[in-house]
Amino acid sequence: MLPLVSIITVNYNGLVFTRDFLNSLRAISYPNIEVFVVDNASTESITPLKTEFPEVIFIESKENLGFAGGNNLAIQQAKGSYYFLLNNDTEVEPGFLEPLVGLMESNKKIGLCSSKLVYYAEPSLLQFAGSKGINPYSGRGFAIGHKEKDSEAFSRSYKTELAHGAAMLISRAVVEKIGLMAELFFLYYEETDFCERVKRAGFEIWYCGASKVYHKESMSVGKDSPMKIYYLTRNRVIFTRRNTSGIQKIFALLFFYLIAFPKGVLKFILQGEYKLLQSFVKGACWNLTHFNIYSNTGLIIK
Repeated sequence: MLPLVSIITVNYNGLVFTRDFLNSLRAISYPNIEVFVVDNASTESITPLKTEFPEVIFIESKENLGFAGGNNLAIQQAKGSYYFLLNNDTEVEPGFLEPLVGLMESNKKIGLCSSKLVYYAEPSLLQFAGSKGINPYSGRGFAIGHKEKDSEAFSRSYKTELAHGAAMLISRAVVEKIGLMAELFFLYYEETDFCERVKRAGFEIWYCGASKVYHKESMSVGKDSPMKIYYLTRNRVIFTRRNTSGIQKIFALLFFYLIAFPKGVLKFILQGEYKLLQSFVKGACWNLTHFNIYSNTGLIIK
């Protein structure tokens, strides 16, 4: 029997995208799944989806818990051998799941696996085909294949430094060992932080080029919104603080506050983006007044 896969998505005022997402799941060929939709206190009702998709398990949070918190709610109820976190602004190919599960089953050292991500509006263009990881000093990540044309070279499976949170298959063994994603991130860097914890626990992370997911990208937050700038800035520093140590941490924080921060301030001033500037400064300053960033790492699933 094929292992049960718990597919989890988080919805926040994205009814039209979640509907398309669920319709695409209805066409997949993998026979053993359960599907969860976590609604993060949307202002629009998800009642129509409940009627249209009776096979789906809906969880309605009374507050917006962010990406990590929303997914954590469903993981704690899910019964699968694997948890598949999929953004609600994605659509999938019918056979996308079999290669992922097959790869994970072939090597129990693999704790996380990501699909190939392509842009929904331009499916020949890659968004993600693996990662070179986060630079420990700059805090910036480098995706393999980003905005390159899809080709045979990206159809292979290989070990990678990070998975992508838009399409991330997690072994239950990982969650049993390290717990859930850290909810203090709320948006951005939470899956990156989780990946680092996965590697420290002795698991491997892989990219599966035979599994394709179409990503509409940034439908919930918007491109370069004040919210996005705030959490990207704040969480970039939180990630550095949680995942570096010693001299490396000192140099990384000096790099941000002495080089990246002044550069960012100047950029937003020259662009006349004063709301974005305010969010950028607020995100940077948060880390100067909050010191307990290690406790919120999630519960251990038994």
